[in-house]
Amino acid sequence: MRKTLRPDVSAFYDKRTFSIQYVVADPATKKCAIVDPILDFDEKSGSVKTENADRILDFIAARGLSVEWILDTHPHADHFSAAQYLKGKTGAPTAIGDHVVEVQKLWKDIYNWPDFAADGSQWDRLFAEGDIFAIGELEGRVLFSPGHTLASITYVVGDAAFIHDTMFMPDSGTARCDFPGGSAARLWNSIQQILALPDEMRLFTGHDYQPGGREPLWEASVAEQKTTNSHMANCRTQAEFVAVREARDATLPMPKLILHALQVNIRGGRLPEPEDNGRRYLKIPIDALEGAVWG
Repeated sequence: MRKTLRPDVSAFYDKRTFSIQYVVADPATKKCAIVDPILDFDEKSGSVKTENADRILDFIAARGLSVEWILDTHPHADHFSAAQYLKGKTGAPTAIGDHVVEVQKLWKDIYNWPDFAADGSQWDRLFAEGDIFAIGELEGRVLFSPGHTLASITYVVGDAAFIHDTMFMPDSGTARCDFPGGSAARLWNSIQQILALPDEMRLFTGHDYQPGGREPLWEASVAEQKTTNSHMANCRTQAEFVAVREARDATLPMPKLILHALQVNIRGGRLPEPEDNGRRYLKIPIDALEGAVWG
């Protein structure tokens, strides 16, 4: 494997969830990985479609790429994962961090699923801190990056790192830590590990909320994040960061899809099995989370 080459990174922005999906490819072999793909869901109608995932498949086909991995950085709270759909279309293995079992155990209790297998078996590969994998001839490695969730990881491939809900673009600061299992102190430590990467490393975030109405952005260097991130450049200690992050989190409502999405995403992107009438049903627990916004 080649350790230091520059992969081709293509981003796919989803306006509905402000999320970014990625295709990261080895230009020499045309092997690629898909990172954090979205299965479209409309909570008002209960409808599911595959527009985002099909857009990625069309892109891959048009460029003659071959999919080697379907990678999730963590179980997402604001959209469904399209990992299983894409595995069915490409045959590529799915992967996530091995601490996903902790998230599964937590949400298994919230959903009251006594028979749910909280063992990570819903994915083909569970990555541990420091694990190495290949995309063509490129070397990928895994950083354990908890804080936003118990299971969050960063994928480092050549000079690119896919950091999802750790830091956003510099004008948007960092990710929230008030979900079940979240910790601002752990996020601080995870971000320090990311910022210890080379200054020229390209960091690709998982969301962009377009502050001030600007166009969507998703890439910044380590050097840019160090010097201009609105949280990290102004917080010199973990204690300062925790105070800023927790104060901000206290003002945020829960994501509108968190109770919908987690029951799909801790299954590796699988929808619930059809019941005897052929329909699938989501299960929404009442009064399971704090953070209600009234008014």
